[in-house]
Amino acid sequence: MFLPHSFTRVNPPFWRAVASFRFYGLFLLFLFVSAFSCQTVSRPTTTGDDKPAVYGYEVVRAFPHDPNAFTQGLVIQDGKFLESTGEVGRSSLRRVEIDTGSVVQRVEVPTPYFAEGITLLKGKIYQLTWQHKLGFVYDAFTFQQLGKFNYEGEGWGLANDGTLLILSDGSNHIRFLDPDNFQVKRTIAVVSGHTPVNEINELEYVQGEIYANIWHDNRIARINPQSGAVTGWVDLRGLLAPGEATDEEAVLNGIAYDEASGRLFVTGKLWPKLFEIRLTKK
Repeated sequence: MFLPHSFTRVNPPFWRAVASFRFYGLFLLFLFVSAFSCQTVSRPTTTGDDKPAVYGYEVVRAFPHDPNAFTQGLVIQDGKFLESTGEVGRSSLRRVEIDTGSVVQRVEVPTPYFAEGITLLKGKIYQLTWQHKLGFVYDAFTFQQLGKFNYEGEGWGLANDGTLLILSDGSNHIRFLDPDNFQVKRTIAVVSGHTPVNEINELEYVQGEIYANIWHDNRIARINPQSGAVTGWVDLRGLLAPGEATDEEAVLNGIAYDEASGRLFVTGKLWPKLFEIRLTKK
């Protein structure tokens, strides 16, 4: 069909203006998306170049502790300790009086399981085992077993941030698990400066940080749960007097924090004492 000349003629200046408008529109859109992305990307609060702070301690009070308890996990609930003990054939979940160290409630973990860390979340106790990739879920008051769960790798320490389970496996990695389906939501690599911190053991979540025992180390690492950077080291050398525990595996392990009072407790495997401590800055 024939079209009048006015309809078939292309006006170059007009189309150059359209192209220019499109170019600048796309450019502005790019700037907007870039700015928005910068606002939503999570930035770590510490970097590998930050030097961790060093803390000492003051003993507020010492308490008796079962010297036969191979302590793997320690939690406070309603003024009493929940304690997980290890070794095959001796593993257990216990409720313990703070002042006396007396065990007032106990359930055995059957052979062949070697119990590890525990945590308390929304009325349930979650307990790991070392090499069986299996965990147990208990009612926090009756100790009735409510279920089991699986995870990859070994189980060492366990804590929670009020929403997710926080699991260590003896490496320098810490995983955050959904307690409803036990799927890994995210993982952090723990470093002190630029050095990976391996053999992370028992965990406790304390005022927005992860406190972690390091196996065969007399220090506790304070870890940023977002970046994995160690923000501080708590030096607990000399806490137990020489000769009070002689087994080579009687090492520092067990951290409990009472949110209601702000009290911090530590102990070790096969230790005859448990300590309330106050941190001091060196």
